[in-house]
Amino acid sequence: MSQGVSGDGLWAPHRRALTLGLVLTVTFIASEALAVVTVMPLVARDLKGLELYGWVFASFQLASLIGIVVAGRDADRHGPARPYIAGLVLFSAGLLVAGLAPSMWVLVGGRCLQGLGAGAIPAVAYVAIGRSLREMQRARMMAVLSTAWVVPGIVGPGVAAAVAHLAGWRWVFLGLIPLVAVAGPIAVPALLRLGRPDAAPAVEHRVADAVRTAVGAALILAALGSRDLLVGLALAALAALVGVAPLRRLLPPGTLRGARGLPATILSRGLLTFAFFGADAYVTLTITTVRHHSTLMAGAVVTASTLAWTAGSWLQARLNLQWEGSRLVRTGLLLILAGTAGMAWQLRPGVPVWEAFVAWSVAGFGMGLSYAPLSLMMLRAAPPGREGWASASLNLADVLGIALGVGVGGAAVAAVSRGTRPIAGGVVIAFAAAALAAVLALVIARRLPGSLEHTRAQPVTR
Repeated sequence: MSQGVSGDGLWAPHRRALTLGLVLTVTFIASEALAVVTVMPLVARDLKGLELYGWVFASFQLASLIGIVVAGRDADRHGPARPYIAGLVLFSAGLLVAGLAPSMWVLVGGRCLQGLGAGAIPAVAYVAIGRSLREMQRARMMAVLSTAWVVPGIVGPGVAAAVAHLAGWRWVFLGLIPLVAVAGPIAVPALLRLGRPDAAPAVEHRVADAVRTAVGAALILAALGSRDLLVGLALAALAALVGVAPLRRLLPPGTLRGARGLPATILSRGLLTFAFFGADAYVTLTITTVRHHSTLMAGAVVTASTLAWTAGSWLQARLNLQWEGSRLVRTGLLLILAGTAGMAWQLRPGVPVWEAFVAWSVAGFGMGLSYAPLSLMMLRAAPPGREGWASASLNLADVLGIALGVGVGGAAVAAVSRGTRPIAGGVVIAFAAAALAAVLALVIARRLPGSLEHTRAQPVTR
């Protein structure tokens, strides 16, 4: 009998609800992410809020940071069911607010609610995987969860573009609420059966530290977007005062200086997400607003990148038998750099749009190669009963990388949109900042541990 349906497999009767529930949960998170990045240029134009373009994404990620810490603490204390339920409620409320938003500021508020809810999902998933499955089963579960991005990746951007055209962009948000309602009743009973961990966690992330870190990151983004130099410097100083110390407490010791081992793994993950998503958020803006192609065309580029991520993720699972994880990460980063350069070239008049398909597919393929090894390093290093703490550290790096990457680009686009210069100038800065993060990640990747990754890793896709 195959592993997938055997008594100890992921789809065995006693695990089927957990597997299906987590897959559906990742599916609606993936659908939302791909749909929003596809329709945001249209939303910004309709709500006359291009200056807040970056904040729509950054606010989601900064709120996710808080949600991750709260969910990780609660999962380590009381089990994963309670934070999962709270996450679903907040995510649904955020979809409703965003779908009915009369202004860009209200949309940003709705995205904050979504982020708080979405932050619980990866923390709960990693806890459930870490506590209920053995090492080999964990890798298989991550491979199964990777497939949850495939269908949204194929149809999500196109469906979002079509829905926005036929019924309005608001239904892109509102239409996801029923999917949330389906996933919850399937996953919750299975998560309840996991119960509380056997031992209380020795060390926990502090919610106050998460809030201060999120506020500090928001102040950095506000400083970058300030019209007054002195105000910007003051905000930057305040950001350092508020956010640096709590961030150091939230991450493993030595993370900010990229110490060899787990700290370098966590820092590499943050730089990786900065590099990819800091450019990804401005791909559709490039295609629609700068180059004046359709939203459907922009969605097709997002689809191509997502499918390339999936292909890269499966390929790294095979190459990991011969390559160390650090080599996979470095190769992926070089491909992300190449793809980002290709998207910057797309800003030039006369460059054919097919070049954007190639460029961002190359970047997506690179992300597929480099993302999964870092995930499995974290799971393998997590002490028993502290999977929530360990997963929160990795996910904190994820969301900070995305928030800062998107926010830096957003500040550049906002500054350009206030003047008379073409918006392409701001997008160039966004791509340049993402490329710089990739270069820094290449330097840090040399400090990744050499023994942990040289084990077969399974795919994890965007």
